[in-house]
Amino acid sequence: MKDAFLYALGVITLIIIGIDIQRIAALPPEAAQGTIFKIIFFHVPVAITAMLCSCVALLGSVLFLITKNFKYDALAVSVTEVGLAFLAANLVTGSIWGRIIWGVWWAWDARLTSALICWLLYAGYLMLRRAIEEPTQRATFAAVFSIFAFLDVPIVFFSIKWWRTQHPQPVFWGGGSFPPDWTRVFLWQMLAMALLAILMVSVRLREEESQREIDSLRRMAHSF
Repeated sequence: MKDAFLYALGVITLIIIGIDIQRIAALPPEAAQGTIFKIIFFHVPVAITAMLCSCVALLGSVLFLITKNFKYDALAVSVTEVGLAFLAANLVTGSIWGRIIWGVWWAWDARLTSALICWLLYAGYLMLRRAIEEPTQRATFAAVFSIFAFLDVPIVFFSIKWWRTQHPQPVFWGGGSFPPDWTRVFLWQMLAMALLAILMVSVRLREEESQREIDSLRRMAHSF
């Protein structure tokens, strides 16, 4: 049943992404930035998805510290890995966009720098987990670090409001707007990225469950 759900979710996600790409390609160039502006339909949805993943990782970490239930630790690490991939996609698409508009691949302004720090923090979370072998200690230390890493997420989100940055203001809460047809495409792309994240987290959760079973068998073997 789980396999059927994952296959169906994967097919639906691929169909939506394929249709979205066709819709994005058919949209006219933006008046000021031209065709490169269409990268916003990838850059922003992956950024929002990455932030949602960090929120779920925070929730899973807090719940593990409260309950000591390893299913929450599994959720935290799974969603962190997926969120890290989406944040990397955000940084890459942003660099491509910046190269065309600003003439440079990278600018050390508040938004870009805080986003890079966020990526490094969550990468450090995964490195910490690999450095600790005992499951309970690993999950506890990782949960505390995940909570610490989340402190950078609101800084990333509000950086363009708190400081003067080269990064432009957001379209929807920065005083701008999309034409209705662009908004529809953007919302469909948001749905596609959310479904893709759910699919990836689901697959990663299954791997984590298998790893927990292996850890349990290893502890049983050591007890004999």
